[in-house]
Amino acid sequence: MATAPGRLAVIATPIGNLEDITFRAVRILQEADLIAAEDTRVTRKLLNRYEIKTPLVSLYEQNERGRIPELIGKIEAGQTVAQVSDAGTPGISDPGYRLIKACLDADVKVEVIPGPTASITALVASGLPTDRFLFLGFPPPKTVGRRKWLEDLAEERGTLVMYESPHRVKQTLTDIAAVFGDRPLALARELTKMFEETVRGTAAEILEQLGDKTVKGEIVLIVGGKTRKSK
Repeated sequence: MATAPGRLAVIATPIGNLEDITFRAVRILQEADLIAAEDTRVTRKLLNRYEIKTPLVSLYEQNERGRIPELIGKIEAGQTVAQVSDAGTPGISDPGYRLIKACLDADVKVEVIPGPTASITALVASGLPTDRFLFLGFPPPKTVGRRKWLEDLAEERGTLVMYESPHRVKQTLTDIAAVFGDRPLALARELTKMFEETVRGTAAEILEQLGDKTVKGEIVLIVGGKTRKSK
């Protein structure tokens, strides 16, 4: 049982539409002594929308290790520190894991306030099976590493969920087609935003639909798992 008087509140924030935040999240952001944000400029827009005046401090990958002792010290002194990433749930392909683990190691209370996450939103919208799935984060950025990574997943029967950069998504779709063949796939981008779009088909079909267009926005790829008929 945690002995420190304060707590770390890990808060999920909107992935696009600023209305996608819970009453509880807004209340805790208002009541917290400090908000540790991946990018204070991004979080400031959310805080301004809900007239939240809580002080901000940056907490991103490059400064995370150095800032953790300071934040734990504040919690042990009785403060509530709220942790947010730019969008979605901290720790899911975003900063968060190191601070959470350090707090638990220091016997500090960690409270998670659930909310949006792009991976689950895209999975549900894909129309692919949701009873068993594997979240993979981002594929390796280079072709050789990415193909080997995909080959290692070829026997997985659960639905595969991965993020990808708009600059690499066509190369990744090409590799998926080469390794997995004609499995069903959904490409979701700009979720909850004005230009939200989910494209469904095989990797080859989606590549054909994209054509020469420049792909923009944050992307989630949902790929059907191996079946008796799939490659």
